[in-house]
Amino acid sequence: MLTTATTSHPVVIIGAGPIGLAAAAQLSERGLPFVVLEAGSTAAAAITDWGHTRLFSPWQYNLDAAAQRLLEASGWIAPDSEALPTGHELREQYLEPLAHLPQIAESIRYDARVTAVSRAGMDKTRTARREETPFLVRIETADGYSDDVLASAVIDASGTWSAPNPLGQAGLLAPGERQALAAGRITPPLPDVQGRDRERVAGKRVMVTGAGHSAANTLLDLAELDAATTIIWAVRTADLTRVYGGGEQDELAARGALGSRLRQLVDSGRIEVLTSFTITHFSLEDSLTVHAVTPNGEREVSVDVLVPATGFRPDLGMLAELRLNLDPAVEAPTQLGPLIDPEFHSCGSVEPHGERVLSHPEKNFYIVGMKSYGRAPTFLMATGYEQVRSIAAALAGDREAADAVHLELPETGVCTTDLGGSCDAPAPADDACCSSSPQMIELSVGR
Repeated sequence: MLTTATTSHPVVIIGAGPIGLAAAAQLSERGLPFVVLEAGSTAAAAITDWGHTRLFSPWQYNLDAAAQRLLEASGWIAPDSEALPTGHELREQYLEPLAHLPQIAESIRYDARVTAVSRAGMDKTRTARREETPFLVRIETADGYSDDVLASAVIDASGTWSAPNPLGQAGLLAPGERQALAAGRITPPLPDVQGRDRERVAGKRVMVTGAGHSAANTLLDLAELDAATTIIWAVRTADLTRVYGGGEQDELAARGALGSRLRQLVDSGRIEVLTSFTITHFSLEDSLTVHAVTPNGEREVSVDVLVPATGFRPDLGMLAELRLNLDPAVEAPTQLGPLIDPEFHSCGSVEPHGERVLSHPEKNFYIVGMKSYGRAPTFLMATGYEQVRSIAAALAGDREAADAVHLELPETGVCTTDLGGSCDAPAPADDACCSSSPQMIELSVGR
């Protein structure tokens, strides 16, 4: 609950993506003042990068209850609950209308990138009167100037889209990776290979790395280009069974169909698979040479372009002056880590959790959405909506509502650590519906 010493300041929400805007809607219904700080120039700015992909989850799982109530009060009509939206449709039909509501729009600051969060007048080492001291949120504006915003509480819904995992071994950038990126030989995650980025890959020798849904989506889209496009799929795992997923047992039919289609393309030889393939370094000449180690020794593969689909990780640098309690493995809040460990949980088997599980030693600071899952790829958008509902209730002093967490999730088959962002959107490779539909990605992107 907010204390009387800090209630003169708003709750600051970092990120105007699906979870950040849901937090705003929940706080609005509770009558709590808030400010949303968005790094982009529009709401859900990051979705423009992957808007061509289609989510695995239908609209019924993609709408926050408080946001829907606010929208419907303004005359908005919800999309077909069973339809599968693309990222562009999610943004245009839901997130932008939500951000434009008067009770939300007046509290959003765009082009405001958060660079640090601390306590006003004290660093991490100071304890006396810490909980009574407002947060200091430092932002950098589009013109390069810095500004400070004081907050009674902070909800970090900034996501992980801006921090893709490196391609090298041991969680590190491979030697030569930065140079290959700068030369345009490595694409951003989830490129639009049938649209905006088609010229970069069509008729080329393309390698896709990663064993998750994002990789699967990209591979399926590449396979629909002309036969002159050579497709190589490199994975660190030795067995692709988990990659192909739950098939007909997946309650999200689009995601189940994804693995089935991918298996057919591999079996037919349209996609060449390199298993147990660990990248050690890159070299650049006329083409990009990918150097790797395999069970049979060192291997070199020359390609024109490489598409990374190895997932994302949280950027915790801006939180360095806060007292956090994070799981040492997945970098999620300590109590949440064991609940979402991808070695034991799929997207649909994660227990409902709310404010208590997400809390840190730094009172009234919370990480939510995809970023709350750290390096685990098992996040579903509906999970984030329940997170912020519980947090808003706690900040309003409604402990009973905050603790009454409840969530029904579809069984997801298999989620892997290479998922690009979440289980909702076939970001990494989650869905591809059963025909030639665009990639699908479960919404796990924070902004």
